Amino acid sequence: MSERLRPRDLAILAAESPTTPMHNATVEIFDPGESGFDHDRLVDLIADRIAFVPRYRQRLQSVPGRLANPAWVDDDTFDLGYHVRRSALPRPGTMDQLRELVARIASRPLDRSRPLWECYFVEGLEHGHVALLTKSHQILVDGRETVDIGQVLLDTSADRSTLGHDDDWHPRRTAGPVAAAVNAVTDTFERPGTLWLTARANAESIARQASATSARVAEVAHALAGRGPVHSTPVHRRLSQQRRFVTVRTELSDYRSIREVHGGTVNDVILATLTGGLRGWLMTRAESMGGLRTIKAIVPMSVIDDELETTSLGTQITGHLVHLPISETNPVLRLHQVSYDLKAHRDNGRNVSARRLSGIAGFAPTTFHALGSRVAAAEMRHGFHVSITNVPGPQFPLWADGARMLESYPVHPLLPDHPVAIGVTSYDGGVFYGITADRDAVPDADVLGQCVLEALEELKDSASDSRPRAPRGRKKTSRSKAGKT
Repeated sequence: MSERLRPRDLAILAAESPTTPMHNATVEIFDPGESGFDHDRLVDLIADRIAFVPRYRQRLQSVPGRLANPAWVDDDTFDLGYHVRRSALPRPGTMDQLRELVARIASRPLDRSRPLWECYFVEGLEHGHVALLTKSHQILVDGRETVDIGQVLLDTSADRSTLGHDDDWHPRRTAGPVAAAVNAVTDTFERPGTLWLTARANAESIARQASATSARVAEVAHALAGRGPVHSTPVHRRLSQQRRFVTVRTELSDYRSIREVHGGTVNDVILATLTGGLRGWLMTRAESMGGLRTIKAIVPMSVIDDELETTSLGTQITGHLVHLPISETNPVLRLHQVSYDLKAHRDNGRNVSARRLSGIAGFAPTTFHALGSRVAAAEMRHGFHVSITNVPGPQFPLWADGARMLESYPVHPLLPDHPVAIGVTSYDGGVFYGITADRDAVPDADVLGQCVLEALEELKDSASDSRPRAPRGRKKTSRSKAGKT
C-alpha cells in the first residue's frame, strides 16, 4: 500500500499559502572547465541518480471526504524534462543577476499535481561558470524516507561514479477517486493507526482554519480603527508573494582564527557574526524594536536522541532557541554571550560534532537544511524572530559530472510573518550565507548582507588585537603563526 502523509507533513501543507510557499532550495556554482557539463549532461546525471530518491517520481493523491490522509503514489506521467529546466543570464552574468533569478524562482510555489521538485541549469555566468538551482518541497525531504536530490548528484572526484543501482522503474498503477476511498477504508481496518492519524490531522486542520480566521478578523478590526498591524517590527511583518535573495561568501580560516583567540566553536563565531550583522542592519533602519534587547533565533541542531524521530543520516534534529544579544556593542562580548547560550546544548552530551556531520556520504548539507526548515516550522509556537540553520559540509572539492562545485548557498523558505530566514553552509574552505527575505518587508536585504561582512571584520580585528605580539626586534616563530585546523 502507498505511504500516507503524517500529521506533521499535513500541517506543513496546510501552512502553505501564496505568501508562504514551503519549499527549500539550494543554488550551487560550478566551473565546468573542460568537462563539457551542460543541461543535457545534467539531465543524464539526474536520470542516473534519481533511483536513490524514489519519492522524486511520486506525487500526492488526495482521498475524497478526508477519509484518510493523502498518499504518495507513483506519477504515471512522470516527465524528467518538466522538472529539469534550462535558463540563462544575460551578459555580463553577474551574481546580482543570478540572485534576482533565484529570488523569482523561489517565490513561485510548486505544482501539487506533480512530484514536488524542480531543478534549473543556469548558463551565462561570469568566468564561464554555471549554476544549479534545486528546489524541493519540505514534505518531500523528511530525512527518513527521502533525502534531498542534491545529496546524490555530487562525487568526490571529477570522474563520474558508477553507483551500481539498476534502475528499471515503471510506475505502479494509480487508483482513481473511488478506489482511493476504498483503499482508505481498507487502511483503517488493516492499520488501526490510520484512523487516529486521520482524526488528528482533520482536527489540526480545523484548528488552523479557526486561528487564521481569527487573525483576519483582528486585522480588519485594527484597520477599521486606524491602527497598524500588531507586532510589526523589522523581523515580524506580513509577507508578500515575492522574495529577495542575498549571498555572502567568507573564508572558514577567519572563523577558526577568531575561535583560536576567543574560544568557543566555529558555530559560535558564525552566530556571533550574524548577531552583529542583524544589529548593524537594524541600526541602519532606525526603527523601534519595542525595547527588544535580543533577537530570538531558532537554530536547528543535530543530536543523538532515541526519543526523537530518526533520520536516515544517523542523527536527529532538534530546535535550540538562542538569544542573539543585538543590544551589546562589543563584538567579543556578543561572541561570549552566544557561546554561553549554546554551552548547555554542548554539555548535554547529545550534540553531534561538525566533523561527523561533514563526513556523511554525499553532499548532506542540502538535506540538513531541509530538515532544519521543518524543525523551524514546527517550533513557531515558541515565538522566535528568525530561523538560522548552519550546516558544515566537506572541506574538499566535490564534482558534478566533471564540473567542480565552487560555492553552495541555501535558500530557506519564509514562515508566516517572518520576513527573514538565514542558512549557512561551510564547504571546501568557504562559509556561504544565503539570506532569504520578503521583497516588500525587507527592501534593504542587501544591507543586511553587507552588515554580516562588517560584523565578521569586527571579530577579525578583535582577534588580531588580542594576539600576543613578538618582542621588538625579534621575528615571530612559525609556531606563533600556525592556527588550528
